[in-house]
Amino acid sequence: MSSFWPHMLFAFTTVVSAIAVVHAAMTKRDVRAAIAWVGVILFSPLFGAVIYFVVGINRIRKQKVLAQLDNMLRFEEIRDRLLVTAVAPFSAPQFAAQKKLGDTVNRFQLLGYNQISMILSGDEAYSRMISVIEGAQRSIAVQSYIFDHDKVGIRIAQALIDAKGRGVEVRVLIDSVGSKYSRPTITKMLEQGGVKVALFMTTFFGLRLAYANLRCHRKLMIIDGVHALTGGMNIRQEFSATVMGVEAMQDTHFDVRGPVVHQLMLSFAQDWSFTTGESLTGEPWFFSNEALIPDQGVPVRCVPSAPDDMSLSSNHSILLGALSAARHHVRIQSPYFLPDTQMLAALSTAARRGVVVDIVVPGANNLKMVGAAMMAQLDQVLEPGCRVWRASGTFDHSKLCAIDSAWSYIGSSNIDPRSLRLNFELDLEIFDQGLAKKIEERIDSVIASAEPITLELIEGQAFLTRLRNKIAWLFSPYL
Repeated sequence: MSSFWPHMLFAFTTVVSAIAVVHAAMTKRDVRAAIAWVGVILFSPLFGAVIYFVVGINRIRKQKVLAQLDNMLRFEEIRDRLLVTAVAPFSAPQFAAQKKLGDTVNRFQLLGYNQISMILSGDEAYSRMISVIEGAQRSIAVQSYIFDHDKVGIRIAQALIDAKGRGVEVRVLIDSVGSKYSRPTITKMLEQGGVKVALFMTTFFGLRLAYANLRCHRKLMIIDGVHALTGGMNIRQEFSATVMGVEAMQDTHFDVRGPVVHQLMLSFAQDWSFTTGESLTGEPWFFSNEALIPDQGVPVRCVPSAPDDMSLSSNHSILLGALSAARHHVRIQSPYFLPDTQMLAALSTAARRGVVVDIVVPGANNLKMVGAAMMAQLDQVLEPGCRVWRASGTFDHSKLCAIDSAWSYIGSSNIDPRSLRLNFELDLEIFDQGLAKKIEERIDSVIASAEPITLELIEGQAFLTRLRNKIAWLFSPYL
């Protein structure tokens, strides 16, 4: 019998590899991802198939997510007066088609009567978080990729525990990978304080894998169903100048009131239900009171994107549409700027049409491999005429986009394959001249002290540096 085991192993390997190849070919939407996985499987028999089955399969239960959304949408009562049919009074005529695109690729409608203000530092954001937690009367929903057990995290966790103690319903959802950026994790403190905590999609063996797929990158705090804080800010002391001094990192967050908060709460409720099985419906989570709707405000829609059939690449489609509508000026700030082929083409086409395209990237990146890959790709936007700026100072985690002083896009999404295809992200699309101009001013203030990155600068790098960057760039689809 022992003489047959090589043949049995060969047959088993062939069958397993064939199943993996068929699965990759039939389920992957990105042809590059399909080709890459087929190559790994074929050129590394058995081991390649095992790797694919462990990390290459999207295990999101699509039908369950869709069913949960259908149930929750029954609680969304939107009055006709809240729906925005024309964006020209608030934005610019060229974005009328952009509104229609959003209606098509995103499940949420554009709602008026929202108020949004920008928060420009970690200290201001964390102080605002503690203030709104202390003022909560009915419910608090918190969602974050990273929630560290440090000076900032402990302050916010204690405020949540105190809120729970006075009878407020509290739910905290942290990404499984992001929860492990500090030891001990903050979850133990919250659970001991009576707060319900859940971790979104644990990784293989529960490890903190920095480049693991299907991460929940959303950052959100909702108070009483009517007031939200959202944007790019994780909960960690690295963004607090009070704690870190001049070494504090930079970021931007937003304070949101109005009907769009209902959409943000629906997004959280879906993620919470998917993770825990508990449905958050009605009061205290969804508070319907017409008196709480601002008398005036701007059109905003919530844009959740995720690697499932319901919202795959919603953020990608909306950004591509906005770039095609641009007529005068595009400003983008992204800490991890690794656009895919379609995004590169949209940026290049805009520049060739005469649109001024300014792209701001960090001077010092906290992810060295991503920083190297970014440098290897920048020539593809510089050659058609885009301008790229390397920010001075400490690492800036802001994710901002403003076009023609009339349209803006904010939230958790980076301009990279992970945010645009592999992660769960949460953004806001805003049709308002006032906020767009404020975001432009914020980006322009960074450009004022930034260093321009030119083709000459890239070509003048040492050969080994350019080779290192290109090798890092080969892994960009999964960085």
